[in-house]
Amino acid sequence: MSEISIGSIVKAHYRSGTYIGVIKELRGENFLVEVLAVQKHPLQGDLHNYGKLDDVFFHERKALAYREKMNVKKAAVHAYEGEIPAYGKSLKEAVETYKEKIGAEDTPFNKMAQQKLDNLETTYYEKLYNQE
Repeated sequence: MSEISIGSIVKAHYRSGTYIGVIKELRGENFLVEVLAVQKHPLQGDLHNYGKLDDVFFHERKALAYREKMNVKKAAVHAYEGEIPAYGKSLKEAVETYKEKIGAEDTPFNKMAQQKLDNLETTYYEKLYNQE
């Protein structure tokens, strides 16, 4: 594996999502990573009580935006060798993959997650899907 430094293209896990980005700064135990594409959409719901609806706050989590910066622990950052997809296309694919996952089992939790994801699509994502 190549050494990660400023300018390296990486895959970074951040708040239940996975992103492809570029290292902008070294910050002690963290890297400042600028988002270029979405590989895995963040999970919906309460991460500490995943799968539950009763007595929890059901979080709606958006994917980080194109060129948004995230402060990521070095252990959660890995070199990325592949082609970097366009942000809009990658976001759409990540959403579709997540929809397939939650659509595979008909549970109240998955229905709520689907509602949150549908809301994110109509409110934010649809206008981003065709952007380069």
